[in-house]
Amino acid sequence: MVYESKHPLVKHKLTLLRDVNTEPKKFRELVREIAMMLCYEATQDLATTPRDVTTPMGQADGVTLKEKIGLVPILRAGLGMVNGIWEMMPSAEVWHIGLYRDEATLQPVSYYNKLPTAPTVQVCLVLDPMLATGGSAIATVDILKKWGAQRIKFVGILAAPEGIEALQTAHPDVAIYVAQIDSHLNAIGYIVPGLGDAGDRQFGTG
Repeated sequence: MVYESKHPLVKHKLTLLRDVNTEPKKFRELVREIAMMLCYEATQDLATTPRDVTTPMGQADGVTLKEKIGLVPILRAGLGMVNGIWEMMPSAEVWHIGLYRDEATLQPVSYYNKLPTAPTVQVCLVLDPMLATGGSAIATVDILKKWGAQRIKFVGILAAPEGIEALQTAHPDVAIYVAQIDSHLNAIGYIVPGLGDAGDRQFGTG
């Protein structure tokens, strides 16, 4: 399943994020804020367990999260999405997977994996601002499934139809949550109209 946000605040912030004149500090803030809002949509089906709580006026029926959540940012661009989601779920564990795209082949190359020996969470959110060719997302999900992860979702900001198709073909059980689906990929594998290189724009290296 693919979920494209329709929320006007997400669209407003995405417009600011795309702007070529948006400087790195503001860009990072927008990435964090959009990630926070997408978190609501990506976690709406999390399992809960009942819990009564005492209020100043009496007893109330409530719930607590039943499942442990793992955030898996794809280095380095995915790092900017962590803090926003962490603010919503401060108990979430964070595990880093480092991949970079070979600009000649457009294929992902793994250089870092800090997962523990066995899964410690029930739900993994793969974080990457851009779902372009889909190669990095597919490679990350491959790693998580071999690790033993049972439920995996992808959370991004922009996606190209090509990346969505590739990820759905490789892993049809992974739901995709994005702020917007753009037109297409260009000849060098960048999303059009996109926002440029999300990593470079966050870290001021472009």
